[in-house]
Amino acid sequence: MKRWYYLLFVFLFQCSDSPEDMIPNLSGYWEIEKVVLPDGTERTYSISLTIDYISINDSLKGFRKKLKPNLDGSYEASDDIESLELKTVDNKLLIEYTTALSTWTERVLKAEENVLHLKNDANTTYIYKRYEPLNITHEQT
Repeated sequence: MKRWYYLLFVFLFQCSDSPEDMIPNLSGYWEIEKVVLPDGTERTYSISLTIDYISINDSLKGFRKKLKPNLDGSYEASDDIESLELKTVDNKLLIEYTTALSTWTERVLKAEENVLHLKNDANTTYIYKRYEPLNITHEQT
């Protein structure tokens, strides 16, 4: 009987994070919060000078770009751009990146409205939070 409960739990857990459910949450501005290395060592980022902007179109292709937020709410973009394509393999959502110099894959572990977890081929996990722009206004005197 316990085995059936376990199988039901595993089934429900797998269905709740299906690749199709995660795709709409990927696009947008993301700020790195923490990196977890393969040995379990964690590096937390209290302040990040750059953010990642991810854009995905209806054909599951898009790009990722590094941006530097400014105090006035604008962004400075780097010249680098990573083309990407989403693929589902064995019920896992993968992001395949391509640049002029390299290609690599990351697995989407979690993609919710305000949380993104990506794992690369070296077993390093990147934990992002949704970026909230600085909105500093200056009063005129």
